[in-house]
Amino acid sequence: MIDGPAPGIERIGDTISAVIAGGADAVMCSFGTATRFAESLARTGLVLRMDGSGTRIGPKTGPGAQFYAVEDALRLGADALCVTAFPGSPYEEATLETLARVIRQAHRWDLPVMAEIVPGGFDSPPEQRTLDAVKISARVAAELGADWVKIPYVEGFAEVVQTCFVPVTVLGGKKKDDPRETLRTLRTSLDAGGAGGVIGRNIWQSGRTEVMTRAMVAIVHAGASVDDALKIAQL
Repeated sequence: MIDGPAPGIERIGDTISAVIAGGADAVMCSFGTATRFAESLARTGLVLRMDGSGTRIGPKTGPGAQFYAVEDALRLGADALCVTAFPGSPYEEATLETLARVIRQAHRWDLPVMAEIVPGGFDSPPEQRTLDAVKISARVAAELGADWVKIPYVEGFAEVVQTCFVPVTVLGGKKKDDPRETLRTLRTSLDAGGAGGVIGRNIWQSGRTEVMTRAMVAIVHAGASVDDALKIAQL
């Protein structure tokens, strides 16, 4: 919704098929993708993105806004919704307000909402993703009513999990050159009490979408080590 046909999702139908073949529990995607690839997505869980912002060719950044109604998600058969918020950024209040509004609307229909919480903004630098910032951000999302949280990994992740009273999943972030780094982050977050991963670019830009998905599934559902998962990812 921001980058258009980014590397790895130029032919998004093929990407979806590979992710599903790899055993992903769900696919998080946009309204347009969910509409056009409904038959494929019916084979897995659907987490529908409800908000959006300007594109990367636009003149400026902004807080984004709610683009779709809960009724749109129900019509598509979504299993859960996703909204992003940026605590610690100039758009903090506006994005948190959007998150709260979607949660209120969704819970009327017993539809869960994942809060994608990124301190400082999308792809923010490490100094804005401190342990304190991540702990505060996760807890605020829970206080607003999120059913689970997607958040950056940080050293001391166990404190994030312990002080957030809803499940915490780790995000993948920017594409890493070494897949071991992403697999290690996922494994470490689970060992700290995390509930799983919500990962995009480090799957579909890996060049091995299906096996990278399968490697992460092995970590989350089978307790695989990083080394064992890496072997799967390199098949």
